[in-house]
Amino acid sequence: MFSLLLLFFFLYIPLLVPRFTHPRCFWRMKPDKENDGDLVTGCVFFLSTAQWPVEKDYFNHILNIRTSTGNNQFSLALAFSMDEVNKNPDLLPNTSLVFDFPEDGCKTVPQVYSLLHFSEETHDTHPNYNCDEESMCILALSGPNWAISEIFGTFLNLFTFQTVRFCILTYGPFDPILSNREQFPSVYQMAPQDIYLAKAMVSLMLHLNWNWIGLAISDNDQGIQFLSYLRREMEKNTVCFAFVNIIPVMMPSYLSRAGVYYNQIMTSSTKVVVIYGDTDSALAVSFRMWDSRGIQRIWVTTSQWDVTTWKSDFTLNSFHGTLVFAHHHAEISNFKTFVQTLNPLKYSDEYLAKLEWMNLKCELSDSKCKTLNNCISNASLQWLKVQTFDMTFSDDSYDIYNAVYYVAHALHEMILQEVHNQPVDNGKGHYAHCLKLHSFLQKTQFTNPVGDRVNMNQKENLQEEYDIFQIWNFPHGLGLKVKIGEFSAHFPQGQQLHIYEDMIEHATGSRQMPPSVCSVDCGPGFRKFWQEGMEDCCFDCNPCPQHEVSNDTNVDKCLRCREDQYTNREQNQCIPKAVVFLNYKDPMGMALALMALCFSAFTAVVLGVFVKHHDTPIVKANNRNLTYILLISLIFSFLCPLLFIGHPNSATCILQQVTFGVVFTVAISTVLAKTVTVLLAFKVTAPGKRIRSFLLLGAPNYIIAICTFIQIILCAIWLRFSPPFIDNDANSEHGQIIIVCNKGSETAFYCVLGYHGSLALASFIVAFLARNLPDTFNEAKLLTFSMLLFCSVWVTFIPVYHSTKGKVMVVVEVLSILISSAGLLGCIFVPKSYIILLRPERNSLQKLREKTSF
Repeated sequence: MFSLLLLFFFLYIPLLVPRFTHPRCFWRMKPDKENDGDLVTGCVFFLSTAQWPVEKDYFNHILNIRTSTGNNQFSLALAFSMDEVNKNPDLLPNTSLVFDFPEDGCKTVPQVYSLLHFSEETHDTHPNYNCDEESMCILALSGPNWAISEIFGTFLNLFTFQTVRFCILTYGPFDPILSNREQFPSVYQMAPQDIYLAKAMVSLMLHLNWNWIGLAISDNDQGIQFLSYLRREMEKNTVCFAFVNIIPVMMPSYLSRAGVYYNQIMTSSTKVVVIYGDTDSALAVSFRMWDSRGIQRIWVTTSQWDVTTWKSDFTLNSFHGTLVFAHHHAEISNFKTFVQTLNPLKYSDEYLAKLEWMNLKCELSDSKCKTLNNCISNASLQWLKVQTFDMTFSDDSYDIYNAVYYVAHALHEMILQEVHNQPVDNGKGHYAHCLKLHSFLQKTQFTNPVGDRVNMNQKENLQEEYDIFQIWNFPHGLGLKVKIGEFSAHFPQGQQLHIYEDMIEHATGSRQMPPSVCSVDCGPGFRKFWQEGMEDCCFDCNPCPQHEVSNDTNVDKCLRCREDQYTNREQNQCIPKAVVFLNYKDPMGMALALMALCFSAFTAVVLGVFVKHHDTPIVKANNRNLTYILLISLIFSFLCPLLFIGHPNSATCILQQVTFGVVFTVAISTVLAKTVTVLLAFKVTAPGKRIRSFLLLGAPNYIIAICTFIQIILCAIWLRFSPPFIDNDANSEHGQIIIVCNKGSETAFYCVLGYHGSLALASFIVAFLARNLPDTFNEAKLLTFSMLLFCSVWVTFIPVYHSTKGKVMVVVEVLSILISSAGLLGCIFVPKSYIILLRPERNSLQKLREKTSF
C-alpha cells in the first residue's frame, strides 16, 4: 500500500509544478535533436502579393506539405505575421500577402549550395545579355543561419537571369558582411547589430565574479568579429580567456581536430564556456558532442543555441545549465490563438508541446518558483495537454514578424505614391517596380503592433537591450527557462545590468553561481603575485611581508602598519602596540628597585657603624674621611638605578647618565685616593721627606676633586652636543613600543664609561702594587679585589649591552651598576664591619699590628 501511495505521489508531481512556478519561469518541451541527426537548417521563403483574400485553408495547405523539416517555427511565425497583416485594414487594402518555399522545405548549407549551383548550371543565359522586358520582382526571406543568407545573397546577386529581380530579407543573427551595400545591394537584415552583446556578457561575468572564461566560436567573419568585441571588453575589466577554440566551419577540417577541442575544454579549469557561432556548422556538432559526453560546464550563449538535450544523468545538486542572451522585445500575445485555429489534426496540443522553439509560460502570478527535486517525463505530455500556456517568440521568429511588417509598410507606401502620382511605366514593367520597392525598403521606418520601433538605418539599428535567461535541461526533453536578468545600454555605466537574485535562488536553490576563476582569491593577509608569462587573472598568493597587512581579498600590495602598530598573527589587521617601559609594577622593575633600596639601606647602615666607631683603629686606618666619602658615593650609586625605573622623561633621561657618571667617578676616584694613601704611607720612612708633607696636607683628597671635575667636563660636553632623550623602540619586542632613554651620543657614553674604566684600572694597579705591604696596611688587598670585580663587571657589560634591546638593555645597565657597587661594598667594607660588630676584640692597636688577615 505504501509503495502505491509513493508511486502516485511521484506521478502527481508534474501536475503540481505550475502551481509553484513563478511568472518568469517558462516550461518548454523540445524534440530529440540528437536523434533527429540534422542541424538547425536554413529556410528560404518567397513572398508575394495577391488580390484575393487569404483564408486559413491557404496556410493549412502550405504548412501541411512542409512539416517534415523540423523548422516549423519559421513557417508558423511567417503564416501568423501574414495573417495579422492581411487582417489589418490600414495596411495593403485589397491586397494580401502570401508566401511559399521550395520543395522539401528547409535546407542545410550544403543542400542550398548544391541546389543553387545546379540551378546556375541549368541556365545558359549570361549577365547583361538578356533583353527580356518581362522582368519579375521577387521578395525572398532567408535565414536563420549566416551561411544560408550569404550563399543565397551572393548567388542571387550574380544570378544570370536578367528576367528576375530579387529583394532579400534575412532573419537570424546580424551578419556584418551582408551589410555591405556594394556587394549585397538587395539584402536587408532584420536582426539588429549585436555590438553590445559582448559588453552584456562581460557585465554578467563581473556580476557573478567570473574572470576565467573559455570561448568556442565558428571560424568565420562573425565569430572573429565577436572575438574582437569580447576581447576588448574583457581586457577593460580584467577577464581572461582560459582557451579560445576557433572551430572550422567545414566538417573535414573540424573532424581532424575534434579531439583537440574536446581535450581543451576537459583539461581547462574554467567552469564557464561562451558559445557563439552558426547553429548549422561544425560548432553545433561539437557542442552536441560536448554535451552528450556530460561535460559539466556553464554554457553562455545566444538565443539561437537555446536547445534541450535528452540526457538522463541530470542532477540538481550543482548548476551546470545554460545562460542565454536574447534580444529584448515585447511578447506577441495572440500567436497561440492563431496556431490553435489551424488544422487540429496536424497541430494538436501534443504536437505543439513538441515544437523545439516553444516556450510555455506559467499562468499563476501569485506563486513562487520552487526548486525541482523530481521530474517525471513520462507524465509530462499528459500534463501539458490539460494546461493553458502562452507562447513567446524567439529572436528568429520575431525577425520574421518584423520582416513581414517591413515589406507590408514598404509596399503600402509605394502603392500610395503610385495612386497619387500615377507614374508612367516607360516599358520597364516589373523591373521599375522592383527598383522602386528597393527605394522604399531603404527608407521605411515604422512601429510594429507590439510597440517596438523598426529602423533599417544601420547606425540606429543597434540592439541595446537583452534579456538573460537561465535554462535547466531535465531528462527526456523537459526544460525550465527562467528570466534572471536584463541588460540595457541606455543606462549609465554600472547600472546597465540588473539581475533578479530571487529568481536565481528559486531556480537553483542558491543565490551563488559556481565560481570560475583562474586563481583562488587571495584572502586577507596575502597579496597577489604575478609570475612572468601568466595572464592578468592568474596569480599566486604570497603572505604579506613583515609589518604589513591586507584586510581585503585579492589586493595587489599590502599596507605597512604605522610605527605604533603591529600585525596580528593572520596579518590582516594592525593592532596598536602596548606602550611598555621598565615599570615598578613589573616583576623585574620591582626586584631591581628593592635591590637598590636594600643595598643603599645596607650601605647607610655600614656608614652609621663606621661613624659610630670612628675612633677605632680599623676605621682610622687608611683615612676615614675617604671611607665616609666612598660609603656616601656608594649610597648614591645604589640609588642611581631608581632613575632608570619608571616612565622616562627628559629630566630622568639626563639625570640617569649624569648621575651615573659623576657618582661612579667619585666612588672610583675615592678608591684610587685610598690606594694612593696606602702607597704614600708605606713610602714615608723619615719625618723630613717631601712625600710626608703631601700626605699630611691631604694631597690624596685632591684626586677625588680632580677626577670628578674631568668627568663633569665630559658630561657637560655630552649634554651640550648630543644629550640623552626619550626614544620609542617599536622594533625590539613584537607588539610593544618600549619607551627608553636614548643615550644621544654613543661616543660620549662610552667615553664616560671608559673614563670609569681608566680610573678603575689605575686603582687596581696601585692597589696591586701595595698588596704585599705590612699587615697594618692590608686594605690594599681588599681594594685590589674590589677593582678586579668592578672591571670584570663592566667589561662583561659591553658585549651583553650590545646584544640586548629595549627594556633588557636598561635591566643590564641597572644590574651592572648594582653589582659593581655591591662589589665595592662587599670587598672593602663587609670584612671591616664584621670585625667592628662581631670581633671587637680584634679592633685594637695591638691586634691591628699583629699579622692577621681580614
